[in-house]
This record gives sequence, structure tokens and C-alpha cells, in this order.
Amino acid sequence: MKEQSNAPAPSGLQVKAKDYHLVVFGLAKEDYAVDVTMVREIVTLQNISRVPRAPAFVEGVISLRGKIIPVIDLRKRLGLEAGELTKESRIIVAEEEEDNTIGMIVNNVKEVLRVPADAVEPASPVISSAGAKFIRGVANLGNRVIIVLDLLKVLSREESSAMMESIDDEVSLEHASGPAQ
Repeated sequence: MKEQSNAPAPSGLQVKAKDYHLVVFGLAKEDYAVDVTMVREIVTLQNISRVPRAPAFVEGVISLRGKIIPVIDLRKRLGLEAGELTKESRIIVAEEEEDNTIGMIVNNVKEVLRVPADAVEPASPVISSAGAKFIRGVANLGNRVIIVLDLLKVLSREESSAMMESIDDEVSLEHASGPAQ
């Protein structure tokens, strides 16, 4: 009988079977990915309502089927150069944890990809930059490198709670002042 290892994958990636299933997207001319099980849906850009006093990487909120979803600019969050939004830009709606849903603006969504577990390596110390703490690993596919992000670190529970409190405060102020004339 062959023993199966329950050891964690490089940098904490959750592995089911022998492959990772990733949503691959473009960001600042590079390929990034997140675990497909954390992606709720992918939507086209829509009107984003700004939130006062939010961190610089928070673009605002959207209403998606009646639920308020905070939206971040993933380029800003990772410390990458800003870029123009295009008709190919998308919002990846992800559930980091139960009741912690965020939208992330990306340049485009490329594919859902199955990556062999042995192709994902821990991020090297060379990658150490402002965004390094958000990286789970790097998928080396020979002629292609994909940076795999750790969504649980992209927006901490504390940041998410603070952002939602700010949103709730704004909504409360709008309701208290009555409808716009």
C-alpha cells in the first residue's frame, strides 16, 4: 500500500490530489494566480462607489446582487505600478474566509489552470518586496512563471473589519440625512 503524505505544500498551499487549480490573471504585465476554490465569481468592471478614509489600495464598494462588496486595486495592494483600466479589466470576487468577501481589480483573467504540485516552489528571498508577504509560491512551468497569491493575507481580517465599519458608517450617515434632494 502506498502511503500518502499529509505534509503541507510549499508555503502553505492547500493541495487536493496532485495538482493545484488556479485562476490565472494578468497584473502589471505579469501572471498571477489564486486558488480557484476561493473565487466566487468574476465580473466585468462596474460602477465603484468611493469610500471616504479608506486605505489607498481600496477603490470602494460595489453592490453585487444586493450584497455590498469592498473592491481593492490589487496592483496598489501589491505595491506594483498603476495601470489603466480597460474593457478587459475584471473584478475577481473572492471569499477569503466565511463572511469576508472582497473584489480585486485585475488587468484581465486568462484561464483556469491545473498546475502539478511539484511545479510550485516557495517564493525565493529575491522576491522580497512590499508585496512579498502576499505570495504563497511561484509556479515554474518552464517557459512561464506564475506568482501564486495568498488571499488570506491580501486583506487581513482587521483591515476588512475596519473597511466594512467605514462603509457601514457611510451608509448610516446617508440614511440619517434622508434621501438626496
